[in-house]
Amino acid sequence: MSLPWDQTLIIIPTFNEIDNIDRMINTLFGLYPETNILIIEDGSPDGTADVVKNLQSKYSKLNIIERTGKLGLGTAYITGFKWALDKNFEFVFEMDCDFSHDPEQVKDLLEAAQKNDLVIGSRYIDGIRIINWPFKRLLLSYLASIYTRFVTGIPVFDTTGGFKCFSRKALESLNLNSIISKGYIFQLELNYKVWLSGLKVKEVPITFYERRDGESKMAGGIIFEALFAVLRLRFKAITGTLLK
Repeated sequence: MSLPWDQTLIIIPTFNEIDNIDRMINTLFGLYPETNILIIEDGSPDGTADVVKNLQSKYSKLNIIERTGKLGLGTAYITGFKWALDKNFEFVFEMDCDFSHDPEQVKDLLEAAQKNDLVIGSRYIDGIRIINWPFKRLLLSYLASIYTRFVTGIPVFDTTGGFKCFSRKALESLNLNSIISKGYIFQLELNYKVWLSGLKVKEVPITFYERRDGESKMAGGIIFEALFAVLRLRFKAITGTLLK
């Protein structure tokens, strides 16, 4: 299948990704030379932004938005989504820089997005597909996903994964100025709102790899904090205020 790479944008937030950024950009453009990449750079002191700007002379479809300070994953993606809509992209990816998301699988999500509004790269369909996680972390994540499905009713197994592709229609269904969640639960809020809007959501199996270089940015208690945020989202959905 011929895929619309020239209408596709891959958004990658970065903070201190000097160990990964050069390899990730070269890998993605090596696989998909017609695609577009937007780096949302949060003032990394390690020189991540300089690497990206040097590569812009090599890749005309590489873009960067620099922000002051570490402003968070959720606000990074919202900034990227607004930029994508303004530039009239039809398919917009979320993707990590640390190779926990396999660049080879970008094409699988984009292919599924030709018939769906939101495609989620799922770690929990067709078996559990997570490499090099400690068992305790794996169990906690899996149980949190079960809890989230139970509370919200969303028919998605991987509710908080960060490797996904939105259609333009899905992004336009979101009021990007009214996103209430931050951190871990931000991904669920996006999925939940798209699904509540009656759009088509599909999971495709991916293999998730624990980062090989750099430091993980997930704090220890973040999943427990998210349990209460799920209840808040459900309450707002019941009262009809979530989609406003």
